[in-house]
Amino acid sequence: MKRETLFAAVFDKYQVEPDYPWDKFKDYAVLRHRYKRKWFGVVLSISAAKLGLESDEIVDIINVKVMPSAVGSLRMQPGILPGYHMNKEHWITLLLDKVPDEDILGLLDESFSLTR
Repeated sequence: MKRETLFAAVFDKYQVEPDYPWDKFKDYAVLRHRYKRKWFGVVLSISAAKLGLESDEIVDIINVKVMPSAVGSLRMQPGILPGYHMNKEHWITLLLDKVPDEDILGLLDESFSLTR
């Protein structure tokens, strides 16, 4: 999934546009609830090496919150890793180009519900 496709789907479903809160990291986008402003997703472009992968390629990822009981089984799937810079008991990282679009959107929907 491309970032633009993800952001369009988020806007269609939740009427939320990405927020870019960090001057130093201009392409890091936060997806927040409209009123309480809690995060339900964070989209980053980072080196795959920072995720423990054997590559220096820049990859697009999204961090989403999931039920702690699901983290272990989700992380067994290709493209799903421990939450990058997040609480690894509650958050996972999805490689946007490795996880099927419908899985990304389903997990994002779960994250949206869990962070209400």
